[in-house]
This record gives sequence, C-alpha cells and structure tokens, in this order.
Amino acid sequence: MNSSRHSIPGLLLLLLSAGLAPTLNASEPTSDQLAFFEAKVRPLLVKHCYECHSTEAEKVKGGLLIDSKAGWMAGGDSGEAIEPGKPAESLLMETVRYGNPDLQMPPKYQLSEAEIAVLEDWIAMGAPDPRTGPAVAKAAGIDWEKGRSHWAFLPVARPEPPAVKAAEWVRDDLDRFILAGIEAAGLQPVADADRFALIRRVTLDLTGLPPTVDEVGAFVRDPDPDDAALAKVVDRLLKSPAFGERWGRHWLDVARYADSVGKTRNVPFPYAWRYRNYVIDAFNADKPYDEFLAEQVAGDLLEARDAKDRAENLVASGFLALGSMDLNERDNEQFTLDRIDDQMDTLGRATMGLTLGCARCHDHKFDPIAQTDYYALAGVFASTQTLSGQQNRQGGNKDYHQVGLLARLDAGGDAPKTPAAGQAAEISRLTDRMRQLVAEGKKKNLSKDRRAELRREVADIRKTLAELGGPDVGPGSDAGKKKKKKGAGDGPVDPNAAYAMALSDGAATDLALRVRGEPDIKGDLVPRGFPTILKPATPVTLPEAGSGRRELAAWLTAPEHPLTARVMVNRIWAHLMGRGLVETVDNFGASGAAPTHPELLDHLAGRFVDGGWSMKAMIRTIVLSRTYRLGSDQPASHVAADEGNRLYWRANLRRLEAEAIRDSLLAAGGMLAPGRPDGAPFDASVGGDLAKTNPGKRGGAKAGDPIARPERSVYLPVFRSRLPGMFTVFDFAEPDQVNGQRDVTTVAPQALFLLNNPFVVDVSRRAAERILEQELPDETARVRHAYAYTLCRYPTEAETERALAFLGAEPDRETGWTALVQALYSAAEFRYVP
Repeated sequence: MNSSRHSIPGLLLLLLSAGLAPTLNASEPTSDQLAFFEAKVRPLLVKHCYECHSTEAEKVKGGLLIDSKAGWMAGGDSGEAIEPGKPAESLLMETVRYGNPDLQMPPKYQLSEAEIAVLEDWIAMGAPDPRTGPAVAKAAGIDWEKGRSHWAFLPVARPEPPAVKAAEWVRDDLDRFILAGIEAAGLQPVADADRFALIRRVTLDLTGLPPTVDEVGAFVRDPDPDDAALAKVVDRLLKSPAFGERWGRHWLDVARYADSVGKTRNVPFPYAWRYRNYVIDAFNADKPYDEFLAEQVAGDLLEARDAKDRAENLVASGFLALGSMDLNERDNEQFTLDRIDDQMDTLGRATMGLTLGCARCHDHKFDPIAQTDYYALAGVFASTQTLSGQQNRQGGNKDYHQVGLLARLDAGGDAPKTPAAGQAAEISRLTDRMRQLVAEGKKKNLSKDRRAELRREVADIRKTLAELGGPDVGPGSDAGKKKKKKGAGDGPVDPNAAYAMALSDGAATDLALRVRGEPDIKGDLVPRGFPTILKPATPVTLPEAGSGRRELAAWLTAPEHPLTARVMVNRIWAHLMGRGLVETVDNFGASGAAPTHPELLDHLAGRFVDGGWSMKAMIRTIVLSRTYRLGSDQPASHVAADEGNRLYWRANLRRLEAEAIRDSLLAAGGMLAPGRPDGAPFDASVGGDLAKTNPGKRGGAKAGDPIARPERSVYLPVFRSRLPGMFTVFDFAEPDQVNGQRDVTTVAPQALFLLNNPFVVDVSRRAAERILEQELPDETARVRHAYAYTLCRYPTEAETERALAFLGAEPDRETGWTALVQALYSAAEFRYVP
C-alpha cells in the first residue's frame, strides 16, 4: 500500500469532515476520536497484536506492549513505536507496511490496506487511546521454572566424596573429587612437583614474592615427609603480612579499586587508599568472609565495639563508592542512575556472579532476572548516600572535591560522622542553587531590590553549606575568584586528612522502573526488594525508614544463599589452580560456563561456610591437597585425552601478574622496602583532571615513573586511564569494572620491557652485585647460586657451561654478571609459576 494514500491537506479535510481533527496538543481526546478508536482501532489491535504484545501474552515480543497507552508510549527494544500525529515517522507504520524485510508485523501475514489505513488515520489524529495499563510487561517472558533449575540457583549440595581406586594418593577429600574424574577418563595424575618448584609455587601464590635462597634450601633439605614439610611452609606464609598484600590485591581487582574516578574528568579519589588498606588488613586478620562482605555492603549500619571499629566499618563501605563515574554529566537523575547501575553491577558480579546490570533496560536476556528485580534492588541504593567526595558538574562547576560528601573519621574523638539522611542531596541542591544565583547576579539589567535579594540568599546558602560541610562557593569564595588554571579542579586536597569514602543511609526511596533504561520514561514504582529467583523461603521485610542495606548484607551472607560461598571458593580455586571450577569467575549465569566439577564446587562451598567463612582455612586446604602439588609434565597420552587439562591431571602453568613480576625484581635487587608506606600513594600536588596533569609519584606531580618506587606494587597509585606502562604491558586489571580474572597475553612489548627498561637494568645490576658479594669458592658455585637466587632451582650442567662461557667472554666482570642476571629475569621461566 502506498504510504501517501492521502495528501496532508486531503487527510486534514477528511478528518475534519468526520469530526476527527488531529488534537496533538489536546489533553483529552474528543468523543468522536474515542469512538473511532473503539470501533476501528481496538478490535484491530486485539485481533492482530495482542497475542505477542500484551500483558496476557505468553512471552512479550520485543519488549513492546500494545494493550495500553502507557505501553506503546514507552516503546520496546527497538525504540518508540508511535509518534502521535506523525504516521510517516512511526515505527509501527513501517512494520505493518512490510517496507523493511527485518521489520514486518504481524510476522506471518500482512494487514489489509484498509486495516493499515485505519492505523495511519488513528496515528495522524494524535493516537487517542483511553486504555490504562502498565508500561512494561511484568516479567511475562521469563520462564521461572526453567530459571530455578539452573545449577547456580539450586541449594548448595553436600555430596559424599567419591570412592577412588588409588586412595593412597589422596591427601584431602577434595582430591577424591579430582581423582575420580581422572580415573573415569582412564588416566592418572602426573608425578608431584619437586621441592624446588613447590616452594617457589606456594610462596608466590601466597605472598606474591619469591622465596629466598635460604628458604629454598631449608625446605629442600627438610627431613620431614612432604606433607609435614609443606604444612610448615604454608603456615609460615599465611602469617606473613605479605599474604594480605597478595590476596588483598586479588579482591581489589574484583572491587574495581582505583585512586581516580576515570572517564571524562579523571579526578583523583584522595581517600580511596583507606579502603585498600582495609582489604589488606582483613585478609591478614582472616576476617570471616561473611563479615567482610557485610561490612562492605552495610558497614555504616553495623554495630561497632568502639570508634575505631566504627571507622573501619565506614571505610569498608567505600567498596560501593569507588565507581568510575562521568563527572561531566549535568543531568542529576542520569548521574544518579548511572552510579546505582555501577553499584548493582559490582555487587552482582563480585559477590554472586550475576550480571544484574543487564536488566536495567529490559528483562535479562539469559538469566531469570526481571527488569522489576533490577529496580527493586536498585531502590536499596537509591535510598543510600554515596560519599565519594565528588559530584557531577551541575551548572558547569569544577568543584569536584567536597568534604561534605565524605565520611569524617576523627570527629573530635567521638564516633565517626557521616552526613545525615538527605544531607548529601541537600548540599548538592544548595550548591546548584548558589550557581544559579551567581549567574543571575551577572546580569546588567537587575533592579537594586533584586540584587539585594540575591545577596541575602547567597549569604544564607553559604552559611548553610558551611554548617553541612559543603563547598565554599559564590562571590568572594576561593572557588569564585577563578585563580585556578583551566583543568586544575578545585585545588590541592590533603589526601591524609581524616576522611573516607563511604556509604550512609538516605531517605527510603522506591524507584520507578525506567523504560528501556531511559531516565525520563518512568514506569510503575517498584517496591524495594531482592531478585525473585533468589528470594528466601521466609520473606525479608525491608525497613520503612532505612535503605535496606543491612538486610541486604544479611540476605547475601546467609548460609543458605546458593551463590555467595560458591563464587568465593571458585575465586580462590582459580587463583591457586590457574582456572576456576567455573571458568567465568564473574558470571555464574546461563551465559557463563558450567562447572567442570559441580560436586567439588559444592563440597568446597559447604566446607567454607561450616569453617566459619575462613579464607585462610580454605586457601590452606587447597594448597595442602595432592592436586595442588602436582607437577606440570604433559605426557602425550594425557594431552590427547584432555588437552585443556579440565580434569586437573597436572598443574597449570600460570603467568605472574605485573605486580608479582615487579615485586620479585625489587626483592632480587634488595630494593623492596618492608612494610606499608604511610598515608596516601600521592600527595596534595596531585589534583584536578589527571588528563591535564602529570600525577607522577609520591613526592610531587613532577616526579618520575612510580614503577621505580621501593614499596610493593599494591601500594602504588592506580589512576584510571593512567596506569604505569609496566602494568599495561603485563595485563593489569582494568579498574573500571569487576575483573575477577585478568587477561593473559604474550606480546613483544613484554620481552622488550625486560630487555630494555631502565628499572629492569638497574635491578639486574643490583642483584648481580649481591651475587658477587657472596663468599663462594668459584664461578661455577656462583652460577649455581645465581640460578637459585633468580629461578629457585639449580642449573643443569649445560646451563652452567653456557653461563661460564658467556661470563668468560665479557672483559668486565660486573657487566657480564649484570647481563647474565638480566637474561635470567627475562626468561619465560621467571615469569611463570611452575
């Protein structure tokens, strides 16, 4: 049918003669228009559209409802369906005309020309529609029965360890689950790693540092059986402060930790380092994982023993304040919803392995998570003040740092203070109002009386902001004098002041569902709650006056929760074994991988909960197992049967992370400073938009590469989009989102870095000097010591001969030894856990 069946004047004349003139701006349709809808349009829609596009449909297609005005106004997955008064611009007309082969509705047949004309005339008159109803379907497209059958949503089972033939091989019940799979495939595990490899493996795994020559020698010469000798080493390493630095860094990857906000205005987070230290201390203290999570979700709401404990809990809640936000976003509602989405995504993937963020705009495409579930949980965060110390550029301001949007930790010796409910929002409102007044005050045609009113209101707002701890803005303030250079932000901030990023309860708020995720297209209000697929047998009632985060923390850490323990033991397994039992460690949903050993996963999850959620105990269990201590040999028969080693018949070779490589080099050169550096990883000179400044290192913005600093890598600043070159070369986790498993690449810049970087050359020189200082009988003994020092093993006869020949050809002894040591550090063997 020709879409221009009527000319516009002709159409208007036709409609006028029928009493159906377009009323695009009318608030209510006329009686004649409603009669036309009831007689012509409604029957057509019921007959041809309701089967797939109504609340009664078995599955709503394309996310579009046609059985209510709110439904078609909201549109569907492809956007708005109807432009009232504009049939030529309405997607509905394009689909019924079959002009686009990819957009044809109804899909099995085309409407008659008369029916198409009815729709065209209806839209032209403004699409009058008296029907009421929801804007979106109530999760009608989710197969809940199928969703509940997904392995991750089933209760954690308590399987009996299977019987195995080679029972003498087993050291722990977890070995039985592994060995049963190997035996079922007609294979057997390879031999155990030798003690040289094992001491290097377990020391790097638990501390991120290589063992010393003395530690290697002590373990290799220990007369006790392997089980007892290894247990002594493991217990020593678990008590080392280096343990928390290593394993805390693993969690910081998951927490998308960074020292700057990133995106369009990459402003520093002056107080993020307090959260980093909290995480390290929690791992060293073996804080039970359920407490660890509860403090990060609702630390500000938990009971505390004293002010120090209260401050620690507040700092922990910074977990959900570390998001990468667009400070250039001037739409407050968009900014707030984006921040909530970051919190939803982080909570979901970090703690439950669920991609909750995928349900922001529509029902989840793969998992049984409705869009209403998303907004139910999002309401908990909408009822929370996020104290990151920053806000978006309302009115074009550049005052990114605001102490009124942080938690105070000193508070005159009393309990730490957070803004009262709604205080952060009030600071934001008053700041925005102040800028409006300032802008109005610049107008030249204001009356004398109006200028006086402006001065009075400005004075009142400045007084209120000072009482609330907000920024000093307006005429006469530092911010108003414009002394700062462009891009300098709001000036120096003391990163060692007694403030922290945290959360605080705000006013209880139920969010309206946002159709297609659009802030300005609101659906029904969704009561706060938790995902339907995970609701416990006994309903959780959220408080009327609070956010519900305390209840969220309790629900998340309940022993019967099917995901929390599974996700964490899988993360631990992945770090120690090179691959998770569920390979997609951040995604336990239908689009993620299924567990290779589901019974073992549940066995470990059950032990984790029964053992008081002790992370150290779970790590100890795994590293003392027979499975962990296997060698990395690859017999051809085994490779043919299981090339990917999914059965764990051998150890997986694992490339060291950037931090472990750097820290190992520093330790080798005697350059690694013991202990934790005091305070923030950068000073007050690092401020403003980092895209326009050089953050440098501790000591000033003009200082050099932070890689050369003496502290462990976990204490270096992590500025989003400004990572040190070594970190990017060796696949450091992108800190914009949850990253439980880093990419591992093998690229030329890695070899070039180890061959040419001044840091590596300097470390190699210092390590060579330390080797030359040893009192050894000859160069052969010195080569032997060098291999033990760098690779934790002794050289073969051929390696010794080559090394001696190389050294003999170099006239300068120190230069020759520096080159040899650098060659050893450049070897793949150094970069991999054996």
